[in-house]
Amino acid sequence: MYWILFIGIALASWLVQANLKNKFEKYSKIPIDGGLTGRDIAVKMLHDNGIYDVEVVSTSGSLTDHYNPANKTVNLSEDVYDTCSVAAAAVAAHECGHAVQHAHAYAPLKMRSSLVPVISFASNWMMWVLLIGMFTLNVFPQIMLFGIILFAATTLFSFITLPVEIDASRRAVKWLSEAGVTNNRNYGAAVSALRSAAYTYVVAALGSLATLLYYIMIFLGRRD
Repeated sequence: MYWILFIGIALASWLVQANLKNKFEKYSKIPIDGGLTGRDIAVKMLHDNGIYDVEVVSTSGSLTDHYNPANKTVNLSEDVYDTCSVAAAAVAAHECGHAVQHAHAYAPLKMRSSLVPVISFASNWMMWVLLIGMFTLNVFPQIMLFGIILFAATTLFSFITLPVEIDASRRAVKWLSEAGVTNNRNYGAAVSALRSAAYTYVVAALGSLATLLYYIMIFLGRRD
């Protein structure tokens, strides 16, 4: 049953990623009125929310867009930064949603940010600790338990990420509509694009939880 669940989550992840790619390719071909690029959208949303100390920069890669609270930068991929489309507007507004969260001290974002050093350590070491722990489980079970604790921290991080991402998208679509960036013809496309992106975080969180339960089963001697 566990492997059926694992395969199901892996398949769901692939389908969600494929759907996300297709949606963004489709909506990247739909322009928005006014000729605003992703960068223009980001700057306008920041200023409309009274934020002037956040810089909007271009970053390499595809779907590499993110907000960095450490140096207060909205990082937009090249396909978003210089593009005038519904997809670019949705992505830019979403990342600025995180900047607005930061400015308003949004609690889940603060919690996620506080966990970053722990998650960085856990991500670098947990697989090694778990691997050693499985080989030495009958002799030093504490090693496996430590690995499970590290993995549990990353799973917790995945679930804390969910409300952060959902709220950022909520702020984005609300502002896009109120600012007149989207209209009756393309508002639905912006919502659809952001909803598809949110599904990737849901599947990732469920996958992390399933893997955590697997390691716990091994630790409890129930690997069958």
